[in-house]
Amino acid sequence: MQRAASLFEALQAAIAEPDPETKAAAAIAIAAGLRDGSLAIDESAPAPTAIVDPGRPVKPALVAPRDVPSRGLGSVEGRAGLLHAVAHIEFNAINLALDAAWRFRGMPPDFYLDWTFVASDEARHFRLLRDRLAVLGYSYGDFAAHNGLWEMAEKSAGRCLARMALVPRLLEARGLDVTPGMITRFRSLGDHDSVAILETILREEVAHVAVGTRWFEWCCEREGVVPGETFLALLRDVARGSLRGPFNIEARRAAGFGDVEMANLAALAAEL
Repeated sequence: MQRAASLFEALQAAIAEPDPETKAAAAIAIAAGLRDGSLAIDESAPAPTAIVDPGRPVKPALVAPRDVPSRGLGSVEGRAGLLHAVAHIEFNAINLALDAAWRFRGMPPDFYLDWTFVASDEARHFRLLRDRLAVLGYSYGDFAAHNGLWEMAEKSAGRCLARMALVPRLLEARGLDVTPGMITRFRSLGDHDSVAILETILREEVAHVAVGTRWFEWCCEREGVVPGETFLALLRDVARGSLRGPFNIEARRAAGFGDVEMANLAALAAEL
């Protein structure tokens, strides 16, 4: 019987891949391979000791968040610019999910199933947005973008608990808050194709944030710390400026945020 290939080797190669389409295809194949047994979790594989920048194409140019131009949606270029920003988030989200599965070793098998599934979803989201950009006459890379998501990955690389808190439960949860407003704006312009894509992403991102909640709470139990207090402490220490309201209460509840936690987040956002 042929030995299954190493999940961690496949993840490392996918993270390093610079071509967006090849990376997306690899993420989808990894999720399928882990489920059908053609990829195996090698418990003896050494854990990574450093954070390494993922492969990325030459474009888009990466600039500081304040230098990303703001465009109105009254033009095709403006709509494409906003969709490009979301596509860039989804491209980064592929790398973030792959890195979570590659970086943190000794976790239960469901951890790797969850995060490779998330990576596969993010790859599909990226393809939907890339194809919509093409219809509008643009390509991924045509607009400048920023690297904030990956910078948070670097800050949380040394501790799985911190990664689960600061990427899915902070940065990706922000998408739950802002996407309904984008949907409303595109709908008002009659761009129903973009609305359908954004509605799909919003619905599926709830499940992704819920995966973060699940494993954040698991890590808290393993470390013997209280989830609510620990989350707030991490936000105060690491995420100043990244927590902003208003919050999508319904979506966040579905993703595992309790009422007390939401009240505490609202108070902390006002404080920061």
